[in-house]
Amino acid sequence: MQIVMNPGLPDEQSFQLGEGVTFIGRDVENQISVLHRSLSRQHARLDTAGGKVVLTDLQSKNGTFVGGTRITRHELRAGDTFSCGAVTFRLLGDNAETLVSPMLTHESRALSQVSIQELLGTREAVRSSALKLGTTPAVERDRDKLQILLKVSQFLSSPGTIESLMERSLELVFQVLEVDRAVILLVDPGTKVLRPHVARTSDGAKDLSQVYSRHITTYVQQHGVAALFADARLDPRLDTAESVVQQSIYAAMCAPLKAREELLGVLYLDNLRRPERFSQEDLEFLSSFANQVGIALENSMLYRRIEQEAIRRNNYQRFFPPSALERLEQSSTGMELGAREAEVTTLFSDICGFTQLSSTMRPTDVVDMLNAYFPNMADIVFEQEGTLEKYIGDALMATWGAPFPHPDDADRALRAAVHMQQALLRLNEQRRARNQVELQIHIGLNSGPVAAGNIGSKRFLQYATIGDTTNVASRVCSAASAGEILITQSTHDLLTDKRWPLERLPPTSVKGKDAPLTLYRVDWLRDTRVKR
Repeated sequence: MQIVMNPGLPDEQSFQLGEGVTFIGRDVENQISVLHRSLSRQHARLDTAGGKVVLTDLQSKNGTFVGGTRITRHELRAGDTFSCGAVTFRLLGDNAETLVSPMLTHESRALSQVSIQELLGTREAVRSSALKLGTTPAVERDRDKLQILLKVSQFLSSPGTIESLMERSLELVFQVLEVDRAVILLVDPGTKVLRPHVARTSDGAKDLSQVYSRHITTYVQQHGVAALFADARLDPRLDTAESVVQQSIYAAMCAPLKAREELLGVLYLDNLRRPERFSQEDLEFLSSFANQVGIALENSMLYRRIEQEAIRRNNYQRFFPPSALERLEQSSTGMELGAREAEVTTLFSDICGFTQLSSTMRPTDVVDMLNAYFPNMADIVFEQEGTLEKYIGDALMATWGAPFPHPDDADRALRAAVHMQQALLRLNEQRRARNQVELQIHIGLNSGPVAAGNIGSKRFLQYATIGDTTNVASRVCSAASAGEILITQSTHDLLTDKRWPLERLPPTSVKGKDAPLTLYRVDWLRDTRVKR
């Protein structure tokens, strides 16, 4: 006996099936190793003894299917086809030559160049089936159905949006089956209710309203299996459903769209002209078709999630140091940063006399100056594991304590402030060598409670801290003179290193505060512990 993988396709491959156990899966240890992401490492097992072959699913993620039905254990016969995930196999008997001859022609090997329309029959269709196949012998019909499903798998695996994938799926439905209406409904993640997303009718309309029976789609959602309603008006499962009567639905089929064991949605088809239009053969084909759509849909959703995570990570790289990014990715909520209360130390720094300075420079020179200045300051914030919250013109705001606190956040913030002043000394050496005006900055620090989290719209989110603590830090920065670092009493009290060279200042009034603040000046030029 033989197992043929992807029969009729350019990558067709045969495996000899001996007595005993044969494992199929993605791992190289399997006797039939297939490096396809839809397969589990050890996906299924074939037990061969005395001419009998039993197929057993090994609790795979994407399932093992025979005739479109997911199985746990099934005895195969020569000529049977089965699929593991998105990969199709066929069992050939001892007279494999005669069985395989229709599948191994030069024409079938060029299947990737053949359209689905060319695979459909041109002779009179079988009246007991809605499939547009003109071949009546069972072997030929099975071959044609398999080839169409393989072509569908290829067609749906091409990249695109979830919406375009669903549109392509309905186009294929109308190519292959004689139906009047078709709709794809997806499960709403929040409410778990089925919502129609794309719909088509035989006359080309795409109206989502009144194109399906909610009783039928709900039945399939609840039971998780494909269902055939050969005469929907008399079917006891529908209990004379109002939607069936009002819409004159004679026959209907509906199949679940699944990713592993999760129901993503359903594919619904119906006929408005006569009962008994759909047969069990049609339902089996629809189940296999829906399985391909479900796998493609899962892949598209996964791709979109990866793409969104990449965009979000790229956005967050502007705010958070690598250590914080790593913790966010490992947390149960991932990159979701809802608002929460936090105790933080906020740093504001500003270039002295920037407005007057920029008025004497060309705009491009101002941009060049800021592009040389800000990266140095941002690197310092990240080195001290702070959050770079925003640039405001020539000002910079950074926070320690959110989204993740450290026991010495106040010390980290003050170290960053001293490093900034020291880095500016080196930057000014370069500016002097180029005959450019030297820069001076003033820095203010304050500690206290804030609300921290993502703020903005779906299209633009920014991590921010909101509260009086940040406002005061900005006022303290304004109170500092050129080259100074000032900290509030609240920051002073949180310092774990008591060796900082600090000078207490007289009570200082700042805008927005009725009572004067107690501030400390940091003699950073005299401090040798934080030199880089």
